[in-house]
Amino acid sequence: MAWLTHVLACIFGTGSWMAINGVWVELPLLVNHLPEGWYLPSFLIIIIQLANVGPLFITLMHKLKPSLLSEVPVIYVVVSTGAVACFLLAFLWHYTTPVGGQMHSTAFFILTFFLSLVDCTSSVTFLPFMARLHPRYVPTFFIGEGLSGLIPALFALAQGSGIARCVHMAMPNNATTGNVSLANGTSGDVHHNMETQYSPANFSSLVFFIILSAMMFSCLVAFFFLNRLPKVWELSKKDLCASEITLNSIQKIPVDGQGPTDKGIFLSSIKDAKVANGTKGYDDPDPGKVVYSQARSLTVLGILSATGTAFGAYNMSMAALSPCPILQHSDWGDALIVISWVLFTGTLSYVKVMLGVILRSHSHSALVWYGAVEQLGSLLGALVMFPLVNVYGLFKSADFCSFRCPA
Repeated sequence: MAWLTHVLACIFGTGSWMAINGVWVELPLLVNHLPEGWYLPSFLIIIIQLANVGPLFITLMHKLKPSLLSEVPVIYVVVSTGAVACFLLAFLWHYTTPVGGQMHSTAFFILTFFLSLVDCTSSVTFLPFMARLHPRYVPTFFIGEGLSGLIPALFALAQGSGIARCVHMAMPNNATTGNVSLANGTSGDVHHNMETQYSPANFSSLVFFIILSAMMFSCLVAFFFLNRLPKVWELSKKDLCASEITLNSIQKIPVDGQGPTDKGIFLSSIKDAKVANGTKGYDDPDPGKVVYSQARSLTVLGILSATGTAFGAYNMSMAALSPCPILQHSDWGDALIVISWVLFTGTLSYVKVMLGVILRSHSHSALVWYGAVEQLGSLLGALVMFPLVNVYGLFKSADFCSFRCPA
């Protein structure tokens, strides 16, 4: 029974950010058909942040009327909405309407807003629900949350999304692209140019979004069975990791509003500017030992957070130097950026999981605030990055086939 619960918790976790991650990895195909082109990601950033009204409403209701709104019906509504929106997106994503004298992807934007509402609201509902289950299922839930980015990426790779190749194009020296036939040119007045051609997809965006809809439906089914498991409110002694970071707790989980919460530990991340909660001491026959153990645990997590942020700073600097980053034509350059991204994601994901485990033993209210400040961190990150990309032009792109960096 325990292994089945682990499977259900993992599938449930995949529904947290599956929909929006799926939209992001499908962008290389969508931008070739929608009128916004490569400005589409900028619109998506705004839409996703507008969807933070969902977690804001849940957090305010939890603060003002904690017993009025239960996360169970909210999860049923948001996951069902995500499944339906993904299904509709499969058939309506390419519909456009004139807005302000220009054609815009209104159907795509509206449905993406509902998908963003689902994923943003999951931050303040999914993890608090997991507090009903045994603490050992919390890491499994976070594994599923990580897979919510990996699974759409694997489907996008199978689809061949954004795969390009360089081809030689022969053009007359006095011609403009697309206006002159090459049949009249001679070898003397024709030059060859390298251009990027995108390979056709192995299956359409319609199939891709239907797959996402099926994944969201599987999340709904997993939640249905998890909700039927008995609640577990028990004393726990939880090893956080094999490197002797141990959290000792022999405290009954307090009822909402009765246990203290401490909203004070900020985790800086270049990618998301994620923010998480801190915790206070637990009741223990040896309080000094518990406080020392917690302090040591949080110190290690702080070091890991700083390490992950350093890797994020390296990734940011390489992106800012694009299209001519350091060691561009070296195998070491390729290896370093891959290693940096793996360590950046791995260290901050580990910190996130450990904080979730700690706060799960603290109180249900702490988990709600954990999700709320996480979304706040995402909002702050978007507010910082949007002007850097769209106003100041810090990041630049180029055709990798024809662009040549200066020696």
